[in-house]
Amino acid sequence: MILKSYDKIKIQNPKYSIFLFYGQNRALKDELINSLLKKDQTKINYEEIEILNKPEIFYSEVFTKSFFETSKLIVISRSSDKIYKIIEDILEKNFSDIKIILDADSLEKRSKLRRLFENNKNLICVPFYDDNQATLLKIASNFFVKKNIQLSYQNLNLLVEKSKGDRKNLENELNKIEMFLASKKSINAENLNKLINLKSPYNFDELVDNFLAKNKLQLFKILNENILSDEDNISIIRILLYKSKRLKIILEDLTLSKNIEETISNYRPPIFWKDKDIIKQQVKKNSLNQIKTLLKKINNLELLLKKKSIQSGKLLINFILEHAN
Repeated sequence: MILKSYDKIKIQNPKYSIFLFYGQNRALKDELINSLLKKDQTKINYEEIEILNKPEIFYSEVFTKSFFETSKLIVISRSSDKIYKIIEDILEKNFSDIKIILDADSLEKRSKLRRLFENNKNLICVPFYDDNQATLLKIASNFFVKKNIQLSYQNLNLLVEKSKGDRKNLENELNKIEMFLASKKSINAENLNKLINLKSPYNFDELVDNFLAKNKLQLFKILNENILSDEDNISIIRILLYKSKRLKIILEDLTLSKNIEETISNYRPPIFWKDKDIIKQQVKKNSLNQIKTLLKKINNLELLLKKKSIQSGKLLINFILEHAN
């Protein structure tokens, strides 16, 4: 059965025990998983590969209840069609006081796992799509309403633009603002800009913009003058995904309008005038097929960085250097 992420009351109904959460919206997914976790529950995390390698341990976890345990919430990360047979086996047996969440990335419509959950009324399937501009603006606006602070629509847009379409990034920015407001009663545009500016001499937007525009000299200069942390690497990947998706949409729209100025002006959310020149360069240096291929590679790189965080800096730099031409 398919439900929306905002159908929390239905999703939290005790009669449902097994869930499939798929999609790239990590922050919203974590929010819903936490809402299903009760105070008296034990949360157990598995990687799919762990279960595939030793299914007997997983079966024991599901069907064996400790004297000291009340209930369990099992989250299986990086779930895919490979775990389909194991889930089928579980469905044929009885178990109690346990909830299982399959946490998957993107799943195609023909996915066996997705079809199983969509077509079974006793299973819950929830897609997690990227937040749009309106959703993020609402989150930001509600934050300032609760704080009883007025912020111009322009500054709200600036804040949302900095989040790069990622709810988690927006939450991080709002947390910084909340800490600032602990000793202040208001915030102005200057304060806001200082809070959301990145710490490096060149911000990550500039790095990504020059990468997509294939400005190698400027790109190498930025890389040479910055020491990137593991957290920085993930931030850069998120910005790269956001701006590559934006470029893909612009290139798609350009095939219809044939007018770059008109295409950029009609893009929503609006593109700031200072960014228009660099976007024009990106359009000239990339084809639609190249960007589609790049997006697939960026998604694969993000998964790799999460698995190999120790090598994340080297992996990201190699990727940038390899695809800067």
